[in-house]
Amino acid sequence: MSFISVAFIIFIFAVCLVYYIVPNKLRWTVLLVASYIFFWLNSEWLILVMFAATLITWGTGRLLDRNIRITNRYLETEGAGFSKSEKKEYQKKEKARRRTLTVVGVILVLSMLLFLKYFNFFAKTSNVLLKHIGVKIPGLRLLLPIGISFYTLQAIAYMVDVYRGKVVPERNLLHFMLYMSYFPQILQGPIPRYNQLAAQLIEGHRFDYDRFCKGLQLIVWGFFKKMVIADRIAIPVSEIFGNHTAYHGLLVFLAAAGYGIQVYADFSGGMDIARGFSQMVGIDLELNFLQPYFSTSVEDFWRRWHITLGGFMRDYVFYPLSLSKPFNTLTKRSRKLFGDFFGKKVGPFLAMFIVYFLVGFWHGPASKYIAYGLWNGIFISGSILLADVYEKGRKTLRVREKSICWRVFQMLRTFVIISFGRFFSNAIGTHVALSMMRSVFDRTKDLSFLVDGSLLKLGLNNANWILLVFSVFLMLCVDLLHEKGIEIRNRISQQNLVFRWAIYISAVAAVILFGIYGAEFNAGSFIYEQF
Repeated sequence: MSFISVAFIIFIFAVCLVYYIVPNKLRWTVLLVASYIFFWLNSEWLILVMFAATLITWGTGRLLDRNIRITNRYLETEGAGFSKSEKKEYQKKEKARRRTLTVVGVILVLSMLLFLKYFNFFAKTSNVLLKHIGVKIPGLRLLLPIGISFYTLQAIAYMVDVYRGKVVPERNLLHFMLYMSYFPQILQGPIPRYNQLAAQLIEGHRFDYDRFCKGLQLIVWGFFKKMVIADRIAIPVSEIFGNHTAYHGLLVFLAAAGYGIQVYADFSGGMDIARGFSQMVGIDLELNFLQPYFSTSVEDFWRRWHITLGGFMRDYVFYPLSLSKPFNTLTKRSRKLFGDFFGKKVGPFLAMFIVYFLVGFWHGPASKYIAYGLWNGIFISGSILLADVYEKGRKTLRVREKSICWRVFQMLRTFVIISFGRFFSNAIGTHVALSMMRSVFDRTKDLSFLVDGSLLKLGLNNANWILLVFSVFLMLCVDLLHEKGIEIRNRISQQNLVFRWAIYISAVAAVILFGIYGAEFNAGSFIYEQF
């Protein structure tokens, strides 16, 4: 059941109706049943994979909690006479056991993702190395459950947070099943933290007309971004990427930039639908986008783009790596070899590079996604390594950092770098991505496509091009207002009833009239569902 379907609209309104009919203390059960129905309709028996991950994660949390309680009880009774050093040694030993238990839980959950999503990639890569000895690992026909890349990270974060003492383990299995399976965020995120979401799901929320209307607004806006912008711009983008040898120069770059807009409208549109339904039942999901196309650096872009994935990588990969003993040792040796100026940054540089390698690999089992991650990692890691050099350069050139011209330059520079990275994520392979990158500089000054009618051969007529440009401009204007702290939904809710509903009806009509439909159009094809 796609988010972009009549069936889904009927489904969410039915869930809302039942949610507000049942007694307050039982409303969480409505969300649990709805989530498992939704998952079954999309993945059928693959629901068992998610259930297995849920059991492992919940069980690991319970075992960690049991170890903590036994340790504390022992220290209060039999260990009451321990000296300070004996108590410290006992606690250290028990913490090591909890660490082992956490690692086992993480490996078990992660192994399901690695097997189902990456086995054939590993097999293909291994066969290249094994062909010289006549060994071949056969590929398998594996089905991938929806949302596995997202709920796997969700499970890992929970287990690590329990180990770190940041989360009190959930004792009620059904409550935890809801946290792991909550259907609006199961397809493509966001990746919630237990402390942020779990209590909201269990707490029964009373009907709030204002929140309900704001949720509807967000859903319609998500539909607009997905169906009017993303699925329309996908037509010329797919034509150029699918026939890349026939195009060159600026047009190829515009295809990559267009794919970036497509992904943004598609992914953030899905997030808006998920957040919109959640608001209708009184639940606040985390923001996953914060006006990324107003970023002033690649690092700033990734702070604003897929925020919950970035938060996961920061808290569970970057900091543990950069603060670990091996990385501290590396930094100390680097300072001796290269001096303080560069040496002290080697550890963070390498940790950040690993993070973006994993970000790329998380996107999919293909070398092009690894290249995509490394493309971003090179610029971000390089900015860490050369931060002092950049600062000296700005001072030498007397650049006013707060000037509008400098900010616009930074935004355009970031846009170009990010857009070039899109070649890797959308081309059929790394070699094609590199070929398209080279073709950007082939006859770059040839702008004949603007006047010779070439654009009309990319699948859109004049009216659709005008509509697309206007819709993208509207989306960016909304982002600009949000960047300035102006919340449009609040402004709309403050208007009189007639004007408010005129806006609502016009927005729904725009989606119905201008959305991309047709027998060959797969309305369920959100880009990030495949990740």
